Amino acid sequence: MDHSRRLAAVIRYLVTGGAGFLGRRVVDELERTSNAQAFVPRSSEYDLRSPEGIDRALAASRPDVVIHLAAVVGGIGANRAHPGRFFYENAVMGIELIERSRRAGVGKFVAVGTVCSYPKYTPVPFREDDLWAGYPEETNAPYGVAKKMLLVQAQAYRQEYGFDAIYLVPVNLYGPGDNFDLETSHVIPALIRKFVEAKERGETKVECWGTGRPTREFLYVDDAARAIRLAVGGHDGPDPVNLGSGEEISIRELADKIARVVGYDGELVWDDSKPDGQPRRRLDVSRAELEFGFRAEVFLDEGLERTVGWYLQQRRDPASPGDGV
Repeated sequence: MDHSRRLAAVIRYLVTGGAGFLGRRVVDELERTSNAQAFVPRSSEYDLRSPEGIDRALAASRPDVVIHLAAVVGGIGANRAHPGRFFYENAVMGIELIERSRRAGVGKFVAVGTVCSYPKYTPVPFREDDLWAGYPEETNAPYGVAKKMLLVQAQAYRQEYGFDAIYLVPVNLYGPGDNFDLETSHVIPALIRKFVEAKERGETKVECWGTGRPTREFLYVDDAARAIRLAVGGHDGPDPVNLGSGEEISIRELADKIARVVGYDGELVWDDSKPDGQPRRRLDVSRAELEFGFRAEVFLDEGLERTVGWYLQQRRDPASPGDGV
């Protein structure tokens, strides 16, 4: 095959979690910007917690690249309620997927981890070298440790087998199409829903979890998808790479900002009997820019406007696909 034909060849992707919040964006990004064919294994057909389910998915897709996004995940409440499930299902799914992909001759494996893997008191900004400097924050440590095991596996397989496995560490994602279930959602969609419903009911106050003092960093979901696509083509090495915006904001400031976007002017009451989680989160994102040229483009004010607008549209017309979904 000549060079021009090789360039035109279709790249086959297996994208676990490809029907999810981030996964849909990743599939769209790959197919929009390259000659890609993405296979998305549905949980009803392929149980990725079992070797047999993984082998069937690999046989059906014959991928050149596997992007592992699937995870059993939720907010602080869900992590506290299901630590055993979150550890086992995330660990066994990732470990078997990497091993089975290696055996199947997959050319590149992209493992997407979590900021929850960082130690509870990591110095800010979080640098990738700090991942092993302590134990994660207790409420989501089982999930964080399970995902961090995949970094060890990726590095070990690269060393022993020459397997091209890379590991990305995104911060909390948000955007249109997020999970707005109050039992399992993360902080941004949870606050948006609370304020919208309180405004509709004419409530004069809304209760928020914790003290509001912890800080967080957020990455708009379309930026995250672009970062993953860039990493597929531009990163080949053992070191983990942070994906974030570099913006840090306290939960209290975030709540005030969301309330303003929603148009809710009631009182915010902070319940300090509820856990705060990790005290601070902000990533050093310089490695991603150096390795594969990624910088965030959608910052928090614009991203919140888009997300609130999408959510309000969904409440008016649930059948509408909305922005970017």
